[in-house]
Amino acid sequence: MKVLLIGSGGREHALAWKIAQSPKLTALYAAPGNPGIAEEATIVALDVDNQKAVVDFCQRTAIDFVVVGPEAPLVAGLADTLRAAGIAVFGPSAAAAQLEGSKGFTKDLCAKYGIPTGAYKRFTEAEAAKTYVREQGAPIVIKADGLAAGKGVTVAMTLDEALAAVDECFAGAFGSAGAEVVVEAYLDGEEASFFCLCDGKNALPLASAQDHKRVGDGDTGPNTGGMGAYSPAPVMTAEMVERTMKEIIEPTMRGMAESGYPFSGVFFAGLMITGKGPELIEYNVRFGDPECQVLMMRMKSDLLPLLYGAATGTLGEMSIEWRDEAALTVVMASRGYPGAYAKNTPITALPGESATTKVFHAGTAVKDDQLVATGGRVLNVTAMGESVSKAKDAAYEALRGVSWENGFYRRDIGWRAVARETA
Repeated sequence: MKVLLIGSGGREHALAWKIAQSPKLTALYAAPGNPGIAEEATIVALDVDNQKAVVDFCQRTAIDFVVVGPEAPLVAGLADTLRAAGIAVFGPSAAAAQLEGSKGFTKDLCAKYGIPTGAYKRFTEAEAAKTYVREQGAPIVIKADGLAAGKGVTVAMTLDEALAAVDECFAGAFGSAGAEVVVEAYLDGEEASFFCLCDGKNALPLASAQDHKRVGDGDTGPNTGGMGAYSPAPVMTAEMVERTMKEIIEPTMRGMAESGYPFSGVFFAGLMITGKGPELIEYNVRFGDPECQVLMMRMKSDLLPLLYGAATGTLGEMSIEWRDEAALTVVMASRGYPGAYAKNTPITALPGESATTKVFHAGTAVKDDQLVATGGRVLNVTAMGESVSKAKDAAYEALRGVSWENGFYRRDIGWRAVARETA
């Protein structure tokens, strides 16, 4: 099978690394890719925003299957354009991608189908939103309705913080994503990420993970796209997985089909495990980044037929095998992230890799034969171990092999699971 992978982040490097191991693969291409992906795939100079150019490349190269990594091309309808040209694609239609593209759309779906989530209201104007915030009090959650690269959400612990977040959205901090704002109840509990493949009719659970959104140790500082993750998440017991499938995933799949937007691809459910059970914080319509990196390390099965099954409506007969070990990834980011940061800073050494450790490239490039950091999140140093504690030790040990003066990272990734293991 000839495959084209769309994307250039750490998630796409993990997908490329895993797809490249498939005996069913004959050729792997990637656009725009990065230096890590280039070790697994042929990088093609393709403007992925130009959907016609993507289709032309696929037809010219006889691509059998396209895997779309990030959310923006899905929300823009790339999967629809490819399907219309008769090309199999992993990823939902633009209509189904509203699950991530519009927080309000998802909240309305939850209300209609009885999916447990925080109470909410939608606003298109700041004063009305602020009046509601004052009525509700803090803590409260403010979300830009559209895509904001994981940064359009404020969990406000004070009224002042909530009001400032509303102003920030409507003042254009998140561009068109903030033209509508969703204000929702604060859910108290432990967060988990849950992933599930879907072909429109069948859902196949993958695994759980836990992300670390805040930039600083002890979960302090502003939200980011994610500073590290581990899998599995101990809070996702067999009972929680079963309840998540029954109370959240299956009604969503049914609701999307009944609404005329059947969903195929991967459901990424951001959950809060509360005293009442699992509640939905939000949906994403692609693999998490950096959660994908730990899932791919743990997955024993061949990924390619699973993705193809989701794309072609044939997931019903499939199952997935996982390694027993835990996996943990630590994100190295450019100093200043998630604010402004210097670009093209040199990375002079990376650690050696083994069967249980791997460095995935996120925001990197090669300039004048030198590996440089071009993004906010730059490297994902990933390791496996018999427990989260051991995976954490191995990841931080590998991290010592990175030479990059402008990099920083959190030192406490996995702290919740480690606390459980050592209690």
